[in-house]
Amino acid sequence: MSENEKNEQNEYAPLKGIKVIDWTQVQSGPSCTQLLAWLGAEVIKIERTNTGDPTRNELLDIKDSWSLYFLQLNANKKSLTVDIKAPEGKKIMYDLIKKADVFVENIAPGSADRNGFGWDKLHELNPKLIYASLKGFNQGSRFENVKAFEPVAQSAGGAASATGWNKGPNNVPTQSAAALGDSNTGMHLAIGILAALLQREHTGEGTFVYQSMQDAVLNLCRIKLRDQIMLDNLGALPHYAVYPDWKWGKAIPRAENTEGGQVIGWTYKAKGWETDPNAYVYIVIQNENKKWDKLCEAMGHPEWETDPRFVDWQHRQLHKEELYPLIEEYTKQYDKYTLTKELGAAGVPVGPVLDWHELENDPDLNKDGAIVTINQGGNRGNFKTIGLPFTLSNYKPVYDKAPDLGENNKEILSKLGYDPDQIEDLVNKGVISKAKGPKNPRVKVIIDGKEQ
Repeated sequence: MSENEKNEQNEYAPLKGIKVIDWTQVQSGPSCTQLLAWLGAEVIKIERTNTGDPTRNELLDIKDSWSLYFLQLNANKKSLTVDIKAPEGKKIMYDLIKKADVFVENIAPGSADRNGFGWDKLHELNPKLIYASLKGFNQGSRFENVKAFEPVAQSAGGAASATGWNKGPNNVPTQSAAALGDSNTGMHLAIGILAALLQREHTGEGTFVYQSMQDAVLNLCRIKLRDQIMLDNLGALPHYAVYPDWKWGKAIPRAENTEGGQVIGWTYKAKGWETDPNAYVYIVIQNENKKWDKLCEAMGHPEWETDPRFVDWQHRQLHKEELYPLIEEYTKQYDKYTLTKELGAAGVPVGPVLDWHELENDPDLNKDGAIVTINQGGNRGNFKTIGLPFTLSNYKPVYDKAPDLGENNKEILSKLGYDPDQIEDLVNKGVISKAKGPKNPRVKVIIDGKEQ
């Protein structure tokens, strides 16, 4: 994209002119602030002197390159290293906050207040500031001061207990591969920040936005609360995989591979399943008999339409264990892409199970901006990440590299009125650290018993 095209895009950036002070690290907070950056906000990432965000040097796959974990969550940001406990460092922070629109933090519970960066103090400094705080649990919760990571949030938010299988050795609460606790919470916090910015247009005043990881997971699991209430009332759940032959307890069982509603959804083997662990399709059987008949005809089995076991959705639920293998005998004849094309054309809800090698190289996703390529330079060169998860008709983000540690120290401090000698003095005192690029070995791995 040319400079003129970049400038034109920036003119339409929804958050043009918004300044964000980003005191977050790892995944939940950075996923929120990166979204704000992609919408056009200027995001200044506050990092520890010399070390920075811990993910910079985690899961290293290329020598002398920041990790993908860091790069995929911090693109389009600026980096300022500062010792926030030093008086000069605190002054730098306060000066930035006075001119900012949004302050975001996800540090340990209580740390912001102890270090002089709580809501009351910052609201006094800048009454128009939106203060956004992300923590594991709600204020006033008995777990309020407990640190939370992704699996902790999934466990406390009701996702883990409802995910997985109900029988066999794998009958344990199971984590979703999706970042329900981290990136999902960041997205929820971004919604709160955007709402607060709109509210400020009416009130002229900033507000305190609080988002817990537990609440964000709960929000995506609301149908599990529906199921729990249904179980309280009915004593059984006909839309669950274990129905009808299950000894029901007080809590809902794990969902296995069911769709989650009254329809019958399941994962079926496709051609090649013997050697490909992801040669599967997911098919949904809708409730209406007309739609069931279409599925039967598309699969070449019109006799299923009049089979007494499958005459309506209630009977199909009762006999789904007999139905699954019948459908799978059909699906095993074709690859997952053919099944998706042919059954989809017949109006059947169906989709291929795509593994991450397929997704990484998917022509549609790479073309339409779902997966974007960013030039980081250095040893890393180009890397792929997930782009803005929605589109606007008149705006497309200009994706830029993630910053080196302290890369923007001089630029940011100069705008605050510091001259080169003062900046050098801050470096000598350890208040800020010199900008530096990555310097790390590639992680050694064991393949076929040999170190690589």
